[in-house]
Amino acid sequence: MQKIHFIGIGGIGISALARFLKEKGFLISGSDLKESKITKDLQNEGVEVKIPHHKDNILGKDLVIYSAAIKEENPEFKHAKELGIKCLSRKEALPLILEDKCVFAVAGAHGKSTTSSILASLIPDASVIIGAILKEFGSNMIYKESKNLIFEADESDSSFLNSNPHLAIVTNAEAEHLDHYGNEVCRLHKAYDDFLDLAKIRVINVEDEYLREYKQEATRLYPSKDIKNCTMCIENFKPYTSFELKNLGRFSVFGMGEHVAIDAALAILAALNYENIENIRKRLKNYQGIKKRFDILHADETLALIDDYGHHPTEIKATLKAAKEYARLAGYSKITAIFEPHRYTRLVANLNEFAKAFEGVDELVILPVYSAGEEKIELDLKAVFPKALFIDDIKREGKFLVASKGQVFDKGLIIGFGAGDISNKLRQNGE
Repeated sequence: MQKIHFIGIGGIGISALARFLKEKGFLISGSDLKESKITKDLQNEGVEVKIPHHKDNILGKDLVIYSAAIKEENPEFKHAKELGIKCLSRKEALPLILEDKCVFAVAGAHGKSTTSSILASLIPDASVIIGAILKEFGSNMIYKESKNLIFEADESDSSFLNSNPHLAIVTNAEAEHLDHYGNEVCRLHKAYDDFLDLAKIRVINVEDEYLREYKQEATRLYPSKDIKNCTMCIENFKPYTSFELKNLGRFSVFGMGEHVAIDAALAILAALNYENIENIRKRLKNYQGIKKRFDILHADETLALIDDYGHHPTEIKATLKAAKEYARLAGYSKITAIFEPHRYTRLVANLNEFAKAFEGVDELVILPVYSAGEEKIELDLKAVFPKALFIDDIKREGKFLVASKGQVFDKGLIIGFGAGDISNKLRQNGE
């Protein structure tokens, strides 16, 4: 039995690959810098996880797979190289993992986790590997004895070009992770073209300015024309979006906002290649959302506490629009946004857009930048967000939040944004 070791196994994307290969019969181990819910869950599932990294962790392994965050000076990576153990980046390992599968790959700057997750509900015989926890299944990986595999494909390191797509969905091609593409948007767009060209079946959102110009055959979604009578409601504080799609009738999906309707529509149009429309309509009701995407941690008559992964202005703006509708329907008179900026480079590149994205909230609270390993860049954020409350930390106490300066947040709709540590700050008791 081949022994595969994952360096950085606590990452949301790489942990899904580890789970998948374990189900395929490989002997899996891994390591990370610190313990997390993911590493604990993996240990409970029978994966040997070592904390922290140590060169001896790779002894006796046949293959090492490492996450994008791992540098050459990592002791495990260095020692594996010295011993001649084959080392593959996550990107390089994808062909090995996906080569014998019929892959339904979903890419895009925003919405790919939601679209992948909805597609997983619509095609029940497929395995699933995504970068988020599906609430319906409680995991970022579902294993089925099937050739079909739904895969959240990542453009940030161009690894989506190694995803072997039979079907490709692109939700949008907005400029993100440009550092990998030499800060040239044309190179990013060329990668999206190459990804789509690999697939036999393509589904694209042509509301996106670049995708509108794609020349090859594809199923095209024109959201403003194809999605009609979009309405939202809440039932027992759970959000739902209902909409009509082309000439296919009405659909209802868990979640709130027009952006959720677009993600669901893309998944529906993709699933139509494999399933009949009535099965799709029925299975869509099984979808229960994903962790960290408009994730309602608590809701009652006076308070809603929501965790959202949004860390780019486009995502935040769309989610706040949905939050305002949720607050209106639930009767909350105040919206508080808690923002933990993710990466200095993203913050600098989009500073004015971030300021605009938060316009209209009643209260804005800003945490220190989550650097994700980047060098600090000095910024005068108080000049950009003059009305914001800047705090060092925040923590959950019961259903309320308490800031490091003693402020208590206990009324209205409170929503946290960020891809760093904010999710842990908003949660308690392993939520």
